[in-house]
Amino acid sequence: SDSKGDLSVNFSTITPKKPNSALRKVARVRLTSGFEITAYIPGIGHNLQEHSVVLVRGGRVKDLPGVRYHIVRGT
Repeated sequence: SDSKGDLSVNFSTITPKKPNSALRKVARVRLTSGFEITAYIPGIGHNLQEHSVVLVRGGRVKDLPGVRYHIVRGT
């Protein structure tokens, strides 16, 4: 689940499932393996832009359906 040189495609916020409420930041990421996944952006505020190169690690976000990856900050 770890690969280098993944490109972020676009960003959005999604709402968690019940009983939680928030706007969680996620990015669609195109992996070097050709897959396109949704990855969670942890922390407060981020400086990612479209076509930033990001590092992705495994690990799902329990209350976000379909989000099974995290973006590694500070890489």
